[in-house]
Amino acid sequence: MATTFLEQTRGLHEDLERLERVIVKDYKQEAKSHKDKLMQNHRVRKRIDSVQEIARKLMRVYDDDSEESKHRKEEIAALGASNPTAVYSKFYDRLKELREYHKRFPVFDITMAEDDSALLKEEPKVEFSGEEGMGRYLDLHELHRVFQNAKFGRRCDYLEYLNHLADFASIDKTLKFTKPYRQYLQQLLEYLTGFYERTQPLSQLKKQMEKLQQEVEKTWEQGQLPGWEDKGIISLPAEAEAVAQQLSSDLETFDSVDELATLGADQLKDKLAALGLKCGGTVQQRAERLYALKGRSLHDLGPKLFAKSKVVATAHRSEEELKQQQQTGLAVAKLEAQVTRLVELLANIISDTKGRVEKKQAQVGWCDSSEGWLALHQGV
Repeated sequence: MATTFLEQTRGLHEDLERLERVIVKDYKQEAKSHKDKLMQNHRVRKRIDSVQEIARKLMRVYDDDSEESKHRKEEIAALGASNPTAVYSKFYDRLKELREYHKRFPVFDITMAEDDSALLKEEPKVEFSGEEGMGRYLDLHELHRVFQNAKFGRRCDYLEYLNHLADFASIDKTLKFTKPYRQYLQQLLEYLTGFYERTQPLSQLKKQMEKLQQEVEKTWEQGQLPGWEDKGIISLPAEAEAVAQQLSSDLETFDSVDELATLGADQLKDKLAALGLKCGGTVQQRAERLYALKGRSLHDLGPKLFAKSKVVATAHRSEEELKQQQQTGLAVAKLEAQVTRLVELLANIISDTKGRVEKKQAQVGWCDSSEGWLALHQGV
């Protein structure tokens, strides 16, 4: 029967009220289990999305400058008595539409109350892995593997990884500018965001993250962001400068690269690594790099001598390179801040996950013991 624009608008209002009524009915149901509560929240989230979509359509209808509003005004004007001879023709046209509609739908009884029971029992499709247990636990095994095998990470068990999930201060800042680190943070953020949205469908996470990024940008510009007070412009460490000065004077005892090469590959590698210089290649190549420091400071060396994972001396970087490094640092800082916030929001889930891991480890330890092995084989 929604053949006119006004009737379509009335239908939108009716749908809006029905969705609100269904949400109220849903919340009147007691969600006894974790799964019931999760399904209820996802049903309500679905209804809220529909309510927002309908509300956007109605806002366009009542916006005086919109095309929809012009159609509404034209239909309202046509119903008026501006032209007395057209009033009756309009009336009979509408009456004809009503009769044709009821001929097509003779058994449609609008006086009967709608049955919402099917909507209240609906189970939205929400995917969780077996390890996640319907949203009770995190499944970070893949990211744990990535962390262990990365240069910025370290070897640790899964429980330790969970305990230090957002401990970014312990990671060498020079490694934070590498692509693998940014990719790891992005993957971790995507997983935690997806998990939070699946388990907390009614939360306004997007708005929280937008506000957080604005706060990060503000504190970044003020140079007050913890761990990033230098705004990503990292100079050579003071200890590296001290080591360089000592080595520079020590190199005065060597008259040639060949003589320096007698120190051996391992010693040359250690000395180069301590300075942040490239330490690969043959013994001769290592000796040449180290010999270049004789009578000079680190700032005097060319950027090609520094390892890619190390920050080159500020003097060797152009204004464009410094700006690019700042932008990269800000992007990393935003990712770290978002992951940290999600870890805080998921603190209870992480705690439950750690408890589950500890329980599994205890069970494995018991089964590996002689008493456990005997009990299992005796059917205890």
